[in-house]
Amino acid sequence: MQSKILLCALLLLSLAAKSNDGMTVWLETSLKRIFPQSPAGTARELELTVARGSRVSFQVGFHSDLKDQVHIECSMANAGELKPRIRYVGLVPMHHFTTDVRKEEMDGIGYLPGLVPEPLYPLTKVEANPYASRSFWVTLQIPEGMTPGMHTYDVKLKWNKGEQTLRLKLDVSKLVLQPRRDFPVTHWWRGEATSIYYKVKMFDEQWWKHTEAQMKNLWEHGTDVAFIQHLFEFKVLFKEPCQMLIVNEPSPGKYTFDWSVIKRFTDMCRKIGFKRFEWAHLWMYWGVETAMRVYTVKDGKYVLLWDPNLGAFSEKYISFLKQFLPAWHDFLQKENLLDHSYFHLSDEPWSEHVANYKKARQVLHDLAPWMKVMDALSDIRYGKEHLTDIPVPIISSAGEYLKEKIPHWVYFCTGPRDKYLNRFFDTPLPKIRMAGWLFYHLKAQGFLHWGYNYWHKLDSEEASDPYTNGSAHAYPGIPDGDPFVVYPGPDGPYDSIRWEVFAESLQDYAILQSAGIDPDDPLLASLRSYEDFPKTATWIDQALKQVLKR
Repeated sequence: MQSKILLCALLLLSLAAKSNDGMTVWLETSLKRIFPQSPAGTARELELTVARGSRVSFQVGFHSDLKDQVHIECSMANAGELKPRIRYVGLVPMHHFTTDVRKEEMDGIGYLPGLVPEPLYPLTKVEANPYASRSFWVTLQIPEGMTPGMHTYDVKLKWNKGEQTLRLKLDVSKLVLQPRRDFPVTHWWRGEATSIYYKVKMFDEQWWKHTEAQMKNLWEHGTDVAFIQHLFEFKVLFKEPCQMLIVNEPSPGKYTFDWSVIKRFTDMCRKIGFKRFEWAHLWMYWGVETAMRVYTVKDGKYVLLWDPNLGAFSEKYISFLKQFLPAWHDFLQKENLLDHSYFHLSDEPWSEHVANYKKARQVLHDLAPWMKVMDALSDIRYGKEHLTDIPVPIISSAGEYLKEKIPHWVYFCTGPRDKYLNRFFDTPLPKIRMAGWLFYHLKAQGFLHWGYNYWHKLDSEEASDPYTNGSAHAYPGIPDGDPFVVYPGPDGPYDSIRWEVFAESLQDYAILQSAGIDPDDPLLASLRSYEDFPKTATWIDQALKQVLKR
């Protein structure tokens, strides 16, 4: 009898969400992708538990069983205090699943390869097409002074022949969210990608306009370290590199340095809110075997100051460093940047490169004793032997650093894959959302990622189209979604839903801090490693409620 009653109740709920004219509408959390083939949802009401001063997102789904295209519009009429921002979830193609990942660790089985929900367009009125599911993405700002308790809001969908109202309930906690502390986050923003994609000249006013919008977007999504391309780190030679440092060679082997572009960039970033800065590497990546490729301009063209394969410790390069490092130090002191900067030696040295790394570190000890360095490197020797001041192991190696009690940041990029945390096109959204919880419990001291707006082909000056190719044309080595988390819009970047969910994860980190939760609290005991952790929306919802109800 009880099963019959339950069946009837579910049937009535389904019918209630469906209009007589063939449009089904429902509410969904931010942790479920709504694919075109997704079955229509049934929830006319959604309840979210939120902290005061936080940001929260949810989706408004719709599925049309009409044979014709109709226009549909989403609005929130009585929510002015929440400053609702309504965007439309767009679709981009995903031609292949990420390799080396088992099915149970993927999203989109049965729907992908195909179209994946990704970019968020600033549209509140769109076309609902026959027999497909789509959604709007709604972001709300919870005021710090909002009265704790339950608040109810109407979410309206209106189309050619119908209108429905859904109900959002916000359970506002007493907790007021405080800014995240002691956990820097950086993403390697790419200035050359802006120039290549938009076809604008490097450092012209259009370039600065797009760059400012991108830096604001980074700041708004929890990235609080601004990456500075003072040197350009590609092995492939570019006709127009994004090298912010202007280097001149008035006579052979003698160099002068113009910091004007860098100063404009750091001033702009400080105005946005950035207080910390990260500088590009001093030696080429993957081995510390060659000098950094430094450009100058001659006869209106960018040219290298030396052979691209100049040895890492050649007399010419050491002579350059002897002139550059003191000038850099003077600029840092003058601009009050020295104590707010992170410096790199060389990216991703492997086990066999320890000797080269040691030698380069000694060069810096001799020429720039003021410089502390951090690098993405995973061999535990770099940490045990204190070869770098801030080791940044890949998350699959972070356990060794934690076991040895070596303070460290973490990173992930093209890998690790399978059970590990990451944020590809086919990574389940709850898995991405667990990032902040894992960083907190596993005591990482910062996070680094290479892919914010890498909108050109890998290691090439040729443009890519992120709306049609998600891997910088480098699949399967580069999975879809790894090179970027935003899309180029006409006046600034369009967020992806992955970027929104990752920002929510960083906010979760701040909520844990604000609530005074111990990183070893029993609540977090099931987070055993970056591959062994809860990966469901239910766990996140229940854990967040427990934190906010304390």
